[in-house]
Amino acid sequence: MHSSKDDDNAFTGLEAAIVLIAFVVVAAVFSYVVFGAGGYFTPQKEEVQEIRSVLVPSGPVSVQASGDGRGVGNITFCLQLAAGGTGIDMRNVTYTVSTPTKVVTVPRTGAVLTWVTQNKPIDADQTSSGGLLNPNEKVLVSIQPGLAAADLGVNTIFTVDVKPPVGAALPILRTTPAEMTAKAWYDI
Repeated sequence: MHSSKDDDNAFTGLEAAIVLIAFVVVAAVFSYVVFGAGGYFTPQKEEVQEIRSVLVPSGPVSVQASGDGRGVGNITFCLQLAAGGTGIDMRNVTYTVSTPTKVVTVPRTGAVLTWVTQNKPIDADQTSSGGLLNPNEKVLVSIQPGLAAADLGVNTIFTVDVKPPVGAALPILRTTPAEMTAKAWYDI
């Protein structure tokens, strides 16, 4: 038989509150750790996405001499995606031409894009591609830098920076020929 004395083995309300508070604290610490790790790995995922959206050159860079042969009237090069890359909207890519004396950003309308296969143009008006460069495709980019012969003339080092909307910029560093004939093309 039980006596009517107080039973010390009972689980009181105060003890239950302490245990409940302990569970809440442990859950809060756990969620902080989980969300903190998520915040850490999210930038990593974005960096991986940027790495997957990288343009690489494909083939030579060509320049066409200006009408008088003293400067460069046109710069042409092919681009493709790096292995495993995701599509890039080429209509939103910016091109900047830098020389020792001048830096010019080519307007979006100043770049002519032509999709090519086996080095033959297939889509000059981008209707089938929608302007999107996909894996296993190449695009021929032709830009008119609009620089005077004094800024981009013979034997001049220049850089074309190709900057897609997502991913790393691609610098293309070249030197113009030591001599040029009017309207002639040169692979550099």
